[in-house]
Amino acid sequence: MVSRSYSNLLELASGEPPSIGRIRRRIPRVMTVAGIISDLDDDSDSDNSAGPSSSPRDRTIVVANHLPIRAHRRPDDRGWTFSWDEDSLLHQLKDAIGDHCDMEFIYVGCLRDEIPPADQDEVSQILLETFKCVPAFLPPDLLARFYHGFCKQQLWPLFHYMLPLSPELGGRFDRSLWQAYVSVNKIFADKILEVINPDDDFVWVHDYHLMVLPTFLRKRFNRVKLGFFLHSPFPSSEIYKTLPVREELLRALLNSDLIGFHTFDYARHFLSCCSRMLGLSYESKRGYIGLEYYGRTVSIKILPVGIHMGQLRSVLSLPETEAKVAELIEQFRDRGRVMLLGVDDMDIFKGISLKLLAMEELLKQHAEWRGKVVLVQIANPARGRGRDVREVQEETRATAKRINDAYGENGYEPVILINEPLQFYERMAYYAVAECCLVTAVRDGMNLIPYEYIIARQGNENLDSVLGLNPSTPRKSMLVVSEFIGCSPSLSGAIRVNPWNIEAVADAMVYALEMSEPEKQLRHEKHHRYVSTHDVGYWANSFLQDLARTCRDHSRRRCWGIGFGLGFRVVALDSNFRKLAMEHIVSAYKRTKTRAILLDYDGTLMPQAAINKSPSSRSIEILNSLCSDTNNVVFLVSARSRSTLSDWFSPCENLGMAAEHGYFLRLKGDAEWETCIPVADCSWKQIAEPVMNLYTETTDGSTIEDKETALVWSYEDADPDFGSCQAKELLDHLESVLANEPVSVKSGPHIVEVKPQGVNKGLVAQRLLSVMQERGLSPDFILCIGDDRSDEDMFEVISNAIAGSSLAPAAEVFACTVGRKPSKAKYYLDDTAEIVRLMRGLAAVSEQAVRSSQTI
Repeated sequence: MVSRSYSNLLELASGEPPSIGRIRRRIPRVMTVAGIISDLDDDSDSDNSAGPSSSPRDRTIVVANHLPIRAHRRPDDRGWTFSWDEDSLLHQLKDAIGDHCDMEFIYVGCLRDEIPPADQDEVSQILLETFKCVPAFLPPDLLARFYHGFCKQQLWPLFHYMLPLSPELGGRFDRSLWQAYVSVNKIFADKILEVINPDDDFVWVHDYHLMVLPTFLRKRFNRVKLGFFLHSPFPSSEIYKTLPVREELLRALLNSDLIGFHTFDYARHFLSCCSRMLGLSYESKRGYIGLEYYGRTVSIKILPVGIHMGQLRSVLSLPETEAKVAELIEQFRDRGRVMLLGVDDMDIFKGISLKLLAMEELLKQHAEWRGKVVLVQIANPARGRGRDVREVQEETRATAKRINDAYGENGYEPVILINEPLQFYERMAYYAVAECCLVTAVRDGMNLIPYEYIIARQGNENLDSVLGLNPSTPRKSMLVVSEFIGCSPSLSGAIRVNPWNIEAVADAMVYALEMSEPEKQLRHEKHHRYVSTHDVGYWANSFLQDLARTCRDHSRRRCWGIGFGLGFRVVALDSNFRKLAMEHIVSAYKRTKTRAILLDYDGTLMPQAAINKSPSSRSIEILNSLCSDTNNVVFLVSARSRSTLSDWFSPCENLGMAAEHGYFLRLKGDAEWETCIPVADCSWKQIAEPVMNLYTETTDGSTIEDKETALVWSYEDADPDFGSCQAKELLDHLESVLANEPVSVKSGPHIVEVKPQGVNKGLVAQRLLSVMQERGLSPDFILCIGDDRSDEDMFEVISNAIAGSSLAPAAEVFACTVGRKPSKAKYYLDDTAEIVRLMRGLAAVSEQAVRSSQTI
C-alpha cells in the first residue's frame, strides 16, 4: 500500500507554493480511542492553530529511522506481537530521563520488519495504544532506494570521509535515490502531523536518515520547537562540498532550532560548511554557539551520548552473565591466557583488518607474548550490504586464518573470530574478562563500546566472587582507542592511536598489557567517574533543556516562510522590527514637504559581493532625481575616501557626501570638504601599517587600503576561515600597539579598520539635522538606510531626534537596515535589490513632482 505522502511526491521539491500555517488534521493530546485520528479542518494560522495543552506534562516527539520496537509474528501466523527494543538508544533515553523530569514521549519511525498492507492499520493502532509509537510504512522499493540506496551508498560513506571516486567506492550520486530520500522524509513529516500539537510539543529528530525533515516541519509550523542530533561524523568542508545537494541539506538542518553533535570536530566542520557555502558566520555567547539565520538563532550543541547505566548493571546481575563469565575464565585465565577484546560491526570503517594486522605485528615483534595473548574479535552483522561488506568479511577471515596458522599451536589460537550475533549478556561477560578493549575504527560517529567495557569492568559483588576479586580491590581496565572515533576526546586515560599505523597500534597493545596495576586502576577510576555521570539520561536532559532554552522566544517572534522547495526558510523578527512596506513609505513621501535622506553606499546601494564597486548609470540617475526635488536633502554616507566619492558621484551636483565614516563632509557637489572633528594626527599610521603588512603577507587574498585618516585591512578575497582567524589576531595586535594612540580599532564585514577616535556616521546625521535647523527647516520625513554596525550610530541619532525639537511634529521617520539582524532601526529590507527598487520608486515620485511644477 503506497502512502498518501509517497503518491504526493514532494510538494516542496516540485516548487508548489508553501502552504504555511495550514493544518489539515490534528489529534487531541488525550485520545479516547487509540489509533483513531480525528480529521479537523482548521483555517487559522499555524502558529495559533493549537490551543494550550490541557495536559500538565511536556511532550517530546522523538523521530528516527527505526522505532525502538521489536516485532514478532505470532506462531499461528495470526497477527503480531511487539516489545520494546532494550538496546535502542531512543528507548534508553526515555527510560533514563524518566527519573529526572515529567516528560511524555511519542515515537515516529519505521519498523525493522515488513508489515503486510492488510495488517498496517491494526499494527498502527496497537503501537499507538500500547507503546505511543506512530509507525511509518514504506513500500519495499522506496525503502531500498532510501536506506540501502541514498543513506548507505552515498550519505554514510561520504560522512565517513569516503569520496565517490568511482562507482565501486561509495557510489556516484544518483538523483533518483535523492528523490527517494526526500520522499521518505516527507512521509515522516506527514506522520508527525498526525500527532503534533505545534504550540506545545518538542520534536527531536535523529541522525542522517532524516536531514531534510526539518524543512517539511518548519514549512507547516513556523514556530515548531525542533531539535536535530547527528549521530554520525560530519565531514570537513573539502569532503562535504562534493555532494551535489550540499546546500539543500545544510539549509534543511538550519530549519532546526538546535543541532547536536558528538564532538567539537563535527560541529566545527558543519559550521565551516555553513560559512563557506552559505556565507553564514557564528559566534559564541556565554558558552552557547549560535548561527544567525534569517532572524532565527540556530544553536549548536556539542555533547557525546552516554550509556544506560541501569540497563548495563541489570545485565551484569543476570545469572546467565555470571555463568558466561565463569566459562570464559576457564577458557582463558585458567589456561594462562590474557584476553584482548574487539567488538565491531562488520563494515569497512571499523578497521577490523588493521587491528588484526597489529595483532600479527605484536606476535612477530614480541615472542614472549606468543601462546599467552589472545585477541577475541566479535564481529557484529553489517548494517549495510554490498561488495565492500563481502570484501571486509573475506579479508577478516583470511587474515585471522593466516595469523592462527603462523603463530597458533595445539590448544592456542591467537585470534578468535566470532561471526555469529551474541546476546547482550554474552558481550558483557567478554567485557568483564578482557584485560584490554581495542576500538580502532578508522572513522566512527561515537562508538559506545569503550563505555560499556568500563562499566562491565567495574562489576558487582556477584561478579567479584566469580572473578575471584575482593570487593575492596580497586578495579582496572585498559583501552586502546582510535583518534578518529567520537568517544576518544572523552576518554583521556585511554591510549589513543592512529589505526593506520600498524606498528604504533601493536606497541600500544603491548604497553596496555605491561602497564603497572596502579596506573591501570587510576585510568579506570577516571573513566568510570566520567561514564557513570554522563549517561544517556544526562545527554537527553541536557539536549532537551537547551532545546527549551533556544525556543523560549518563539511566541514573541513574528514568523513567516519564504522560498520554494528545499530552499524554504522562515524569517523570524522581533515584534517591533518589521519589513519596510513600499506603499507605506511612498505614501509618506508624497504627503511630506521637507525630507532628509541618508544613504550608506557599500552593502546598501551596492552589493558587498560586487566586483565593480562604482555606481551604475541607473544609480546616478536615481540620485539625481532625488536631488532635483527641492523638498529633499540627500546625503551619501560612506567609509570610502573623499577622492573616490568625488570621482564616482561628480554628476550628482546637489548630492551631499560624507567620506571616511563622516570625518570629511560636504553639503553639495561644488562645496568644499570640511571636517566634522579637528584635524587628526595620523602619525599612528607608522605603527599600524607595518603590522597590517605582516598580516597581508601571510594571508593570501587580503589587501590594505590607505585612506587620508584611516587604514583598512580587507580579507574579502581570502579563505573565509583563515581570513576570519587572522582578522581576530590583527584586531588584538592593533589594539595592543595602538593602546596609547587617539584611534579606535574596529572590525566589520571582512575588514579591520583603524580610524580617529570620535569619528562615526552619527556625526553626519547630527550635522545634517543642525544645518537644516539653521536654515529654518524642520524635516517631516527622514529616511536613513545602512547595512552594518557603522550605520547603527546614524540610526541612534535619528531615534533620539524624534524626541527632540529638530523634527516637525508627527514627522515620518524610517530607519532601515539591510537584511534581518539585531538593529536600532525599526525597519528592514532584504537586500540591495530591494533598496534600489525603493529608491527608484521615490525617484519616480520626485520626477513626477518636478514635471508638475515645470508645467505650472
